[in-house]
Amino acid sequence: MIKKLWDFGWGLYKKHEEGFNYLIFGFLAFVLNYILYFVFADERALHLHYLAATALSWVLTVVFAYWTNRTFVFKSQNKAAASIVQEFVSFIGARVATEVLEIVLMYLLVDLLTVNDKISKLVCQTIVILANYVLSKTWIFKGDSKSGGED
Repeated sequence: MIKKLWDFGWGLYKKHEEGFNYLIFGFLAFVLNYILYFVFADERALHLHYLAATALSWVLTVVFAYWTNRTFVFKSQNKAAASIVQEFVSFIGARVATEVLEIVLMYLLVDLLTVNDKISKLVCQTIVILANYVLSKTWIFKGDSKSGGED
């Protein structure tokens, strides 16, 4: 019975490996971003303005996200320096676009709609993670995936 469950679970994972890995590493990036935001925004720590804390947490998280997306999620096979640079620049460009989206959404939610900044951060991060997957899948790492999953 346990072997059947293991085989079923492993088969499901292998079939959708890219999606599962994105969820795992996306969740880790989310946690890292959220923890860094709290550290940077907390009055007992750095006590940065919420927008500065958002931007700084993003910079550190995007480096982690590039490495995990390239290595574990989309399993990029690009080895040539020019290809890696192009991939990295595309990744950063997409992340800049979604960070601008996050900052605009944070401003709208916190300043205009007076939603708590911690709740706003959670909502914004959810939207950003979804947008990042779509951009990575369709623009940055297109055709690089070697996970064997179905699209």
